[in-house]
Amino acid sequence: MTKEERRNLIKGILFTSPWLIGFSVFVLYPVIMSIYYSFCYYSVLQSPRFVGLLNYKDLFTDYIFWKSLWNTFYYVAFMIPLGLITSLGLAMLLNTKARGMALYRLIFFIPSLVPMVAGSILWMWIFNGEYGLLNNLLIKIGITNPPNWLMDIRFAKSAIVIMSLWGLGQMIVIYLAGLQDVPVSLVESADLDGANWFGRLRHITIPMISPVIYFNVVIAVIGSFQVFAQPYIMTGGGPQRSTTFYSLYLFQTAFEDFRMGYASAMAWILFVIILVLTLFITRASREKVYYRGG
Repeated sequence: MTKEERRNLIKGILFTSPWLIGFSVFVLYPVIMSIYYSFCYYSVLQSPRFVGLLNYKDLFTDYIFWKSLWNTFYYVAFMIPLGLITSLGLAMLLNTKARGMALYRLIFFIPSLVPMVAGSILWMWIFNGEYGLLNNLLIKIGITNPPNWLMDIRFAKSAIVIMSLWGLGQMIVIYLAGLQDVPVSLVESADLDGANWFGRLRHITIPMISPVIYFNVVIAVIGSFQVFAQPYIMTGGGPQRSTTFYSLYLFQTAFEDFRMGYASAMAWILFVIILVLTLFITRASREKVYYRGG
């Protein structure tokens, strides 16, 4: 390495040092310590005591752990397909050339800008079993005994899924950007060949926006497994633990029960689950995602 190259390297390190320090203090150090704490009994108020794999062993006999995992997979299984299909359908509608389309796009995007806490409180009133807006509408159309959504174990998780569909604005915008990048020449050629709407969607639109679909699926998987604010505010994990999702149970374990070691083990299991699913999606879509530059 020449003297000039060494000088440039030092300058580069100095310019990036604020970020490197911040990353080391607020990201790297907590990650490393969480690995260590996952093998310890640690209650914050006392020094960590190494217990080996005991935290991981206890998780496999923890009923609430399995219940929260089941609730999370239930949420993911419904939220991701419904979210992807709904956002794609809305993006296709918003991609048409109709009068006032800019206003319609703004209307559908605004909910994603509402803070999660405010949105959750709003939906608490909508789902209220006695005087909520949704039940009033159901009564008007002839359903005389509507459910008490957030207090009924049969409907509580479904209510969280419905509420989450309200904030699809960012996914819609990403789909919309991909749709506007589909070559018009391909669509016109398909029209000349007699292809119907479904044929154009299947053979042109979806293959051309497959990278966007892949991106949205991965982001949706990561986000869905970390759902927290909605159940924490709307139900607190009830009724009967029916909305105790994984991240909520992790929070309760760490900051209410002060079992930091146990919570660290839960966090790393969640990391492994998300990593495995992301790798699986990437591998499964390797031959199905079309990149025009590739």
